[in-house]
Amino acid sequence: GDKSYKMADRLTQLQEAVNQLGECFCNSVGILQQGGGEQTEDSKDQVTSTSENAELFASLIARTAQDIDTLIEALPSQEYTAERQAESLRKLELENRECAEQLSRSVEEGELLLHKIQEALKDICDSKFGICDTSANQLPS
Repeated sequence: GDKSYKMADRLTQLQEAVNQLGECFCNSVGILQQGGGEQTEDSKDQVTSTSENAELFASLIARTAQDIDTLIEALPSQEYTAERQAESLRKLELENRECAEQLSRSVEEGELLLHKIQEALKDICDSKFGICDTSANQLPS
């Protein structure tokens, strides 16, 4: 039911966070390799840029790791066993039966109201115009 959707959503979010973490690692290694060459006068700006990028990637990696920890903590525990799942299904089946009974009662009430309305229309027609054939106007029951 609802818990399985939440579980799937959390697992999808967890997979996306792990993928993002992998991308951050790959990108950070690439940036660090670009800045690891010989240093010249022109490369001083590149060193500063590499340092800033390293800080940015470190921050992204740390934040993503925290997100992963949070998502893992939000996953259902192993206590959600087959027995608990079966109990949840029994509750849903009971709710379903109750809803079906309510629908059946509503349909019966609607049919009774329809019959009363048809009788009232027949009475109005009889009193206004004399004899009236309402059998052609009746809905199939």
